Amino acid sequence: MKMSLLIIFFCLAVVLIVGFTMNQKIYAADIKQEKKAILVVSFGTTYADTRKLTTEAVQNKISAVFPDYEVRHAFTSRIIIKKLAECDGIKVDTEKQALDKLKAEGYKEIIIQPLHIEPGDEYEKLMRVVDNYEKSKAFNKIAVGRPFLYYTGQEGKPDDYLAAIKALQMQFPKLGNHEAIALMGHGGVNPANTAYAALQLKLEDAGLKKVYIFTVDGYPTFYNLKNKLKENKIKKVVLMPLMLVAGNHANEDLAGDNKDSFKSQLIQAGYTVEIYLHGLGENSKVQDIYVEHINDAMEGKYTKTERGKDRPPIPIID
Repeated sequence: MKMSLLIIFFCLAVVLIVGFTMNQKIYAADIKQEKKAILVVSFGTTYADTRKLTTEAVQNKISAVFPDYEVRHAFTSRIIIKKLAECDGIKVDTEKQALDKLKAEGYKEIIIQPLHIEPGDEYEKLMRVVDNYEKSKAFNKIAVGRPFLYYTGQEGKPDDYLAAIKALQMQFPKLGNHEAIALMGHGGVNPANTAYAALQLKLEDAGLKKVYIFTVDGYPTFYNLKNKLKENKIKKVVLMPLMLVAGNHANEDLAGDNKDSFKSQLIQAGYTVEIYLHGLGENSKVQDIYVEHINDAMEGKYTKTERGKDRPPIPIID
């Protein structure tokens, strides 16, 4: 009798264990079937060398950190995409084309990481596309990481400017007396381009009094830079692009030999000029910032827009 009971218990235990194991395998298979992707989005560049050293380097870092995700890229500049196709035979997707392909291939979770410096025109273009996908429920999850400069450290949000400054310091040379660094951003009329002026203030707060920001098409201007150099009796300037890639603006507007380049104008004004011709995408600490922004997007951090607890609610006025 005892032997029969033992056999019955043994058989039940085997059935339970096998059933549990099969359920676990089925559950694991279900998880594995949910396809996940990270879409890395940048403005783009026609300069092959800097593309490999910057946008592709960032993408490779992301692939290494997130091996469970398919990592793809897209450009927001239609002009760059057209030039690459016509001149080099290189096909690059727009952000919409890339998302359409991911949807068609059955991907369910999409994390988008823009490599833009500030949330300006190109970032807004991307967000309009993302908004359409969110409304259509095309994916189970679609989240967007923030660009390089976004939050300023208020109400529990991170200070992206301070993180950027720490990353930039990695490429700053040691300055002597009467020497300065000038970082050239793109700029523009979009209100988000006030990020460059904010970065200048943050640099000053960090004690970097001889690091100046100026832009090609916005504020602070090159005129502002020249005033600062004169006021602080600077004699030597190290010019750097404050851009993801060292493309046309860096090679022509910043460091070109033509008389209108910023380098030529400073030399003409009597300054000694040194050029650091590397895009931010080459900086490993900058790459780490984009990785951190992806992590934040995956975890849904900093997406709530409610007012801080120490601030009174906004009254409703009839």
